[in-house]
Amino acid sequence: MQISEKKKTISWALYDWANSAFSTTVVAGFFPVFFKKYWSQGEDITLSTFKLGIANSIASIVIAILAPLLGSIADYGGIKRKFLIFFTTLGAVMTIGLYFAEEGEWRYAIFLYILASVGFAGANTFYDSQLVDIVPAKKFHSVSALGYALGYLGGGLLFAVNVYMTINPNLFGLNSSAEAVRVSFVTVGVWWIAFSLPIFLFVKDPEPEEKNMDRKKSYTQLIIHGSRTLAATAKHISTLRPLLLFLLAYFLYIDGVGTVIKMAIDYGMSIGLESNSLITALLITQFIGFPSAMIFGWIGNKVGAKKGVYLALIVYIFVTIMGYSMDSTQEFYLLAIAVGLVMGGIQSLSRSIYAAMIPESQSAEFFGFFNLFGKFAAIMGPAVMGYVGHLTKSPRLSILSLIVFFVVGGVLLSYVDETYRAKASSA
Repeated sequence: MQISEKKKTISWALYDWANSAFSTTVVAGFFPVFFKKYWSQGEDITLSTFKLGIANSIASIVIAILAPLLGSIADYGGIKRKFLIFFTTLGAVMTIGLYFAEEGEWRYAIFLYILASVGFAGANTFYDSQLVDIVPAKKFHSVSALGYALGYLGGGLLFAVNVYMTINPNLFGLNSSAEAVRVSFVTVGVWWIAFSLPIFLFVKDPEPEEKNMDRKKSYTQLIIHGSRTLAATAKHISTLRPLLLFLLAYFLYIDGVGTVIKMAIDYGMSIGLESNSLITALLITQFIGFPSAMIFGWIGNKVGAKKGVYLALIVYIFVTIMGYSMDSTQEFYLLAIAVGLVMGGIQSLSRSIYAAMIPESQSAEFFGFFNLFGKFAAIMGPAVMGYVGHLTKSPRLSILSLIVFFVVGGVLLSYVDETYRAKASSA
């Protein structure tokens, strides 16, 4: 590996370290707890769960609609890096803004959370697509795993500090645990921006193909051309059976994975577990996820990426069944360990399988569709789980629906040829 490739690889992987602070401290950790106990104080727990599920779904709808078009524009205009910077800044600034949402202001908190989530997911479209720009295909599994591994480590480290702040606010000059949580949102935004600087500086957009050599296009021209290319690519993907099958499989199984990530803390609170114990379980997941993601990179290279995904799906089915009957903190810890063993693996291998199947010259556009399928899955999962819990007044019943997504997704994946590589389409 050349020095320049090392620098690009490390800079790229560090973005996972940067933005995982949001997914850990905000999405999975403090926001669900704070939303119930601070911003929605006094409301029925199933109603606050329903609101949180709808908020996650709205953010997913926005980015699902935008991602493919933005990806097409970015590929044609050679501006993936600019979009990455824009969405990262949006996410980080809105996260910092959560500090200013006072007690009971759930509407303001939800608004900022949705915008921050759009920034997070939007940036990931362009970050994921850069994988094909920095290393050859034979390194996709290991480099993708490196990113997720650093994400779990970095997100876990900051989250550990944030948890310590809430337990001992006086040591940090803060008046209460509530103030410590609000300050934690600020630390996430600053962390996100600070550790994004390497990818902003050292991972550049590749030179465009000769037909697109003129980069001095107006944004109107970029949008028009991007829309045309998007339509052509959507039609093209519909004819590519291996790629379409993978996207459908991913759509189903990642629905369950994303729902577990976003709703685990809320679910634990809804069945009566203490929030402090749930936060501890999340920390366990993060630090187990660091070495486990690296191991799954090895599995992808040596055993096969699809087999690695199957292994993770089996564990998730077990977690779902055990989660239905769970009634103690110790059981939640065991499930947290199980999720930590496979969560990074299934995400990193899914990303690298897809990266190996798409044309390099249209990586941002194709990853736009990857995120479209992923985000529409994220629309269903939290909303269905929240709705079923609210309708039945039993959060336990809602979690069993996730088994269907894992099983059917795994069956569809069995028909996917992961050695297939699509050719570029033209508008």
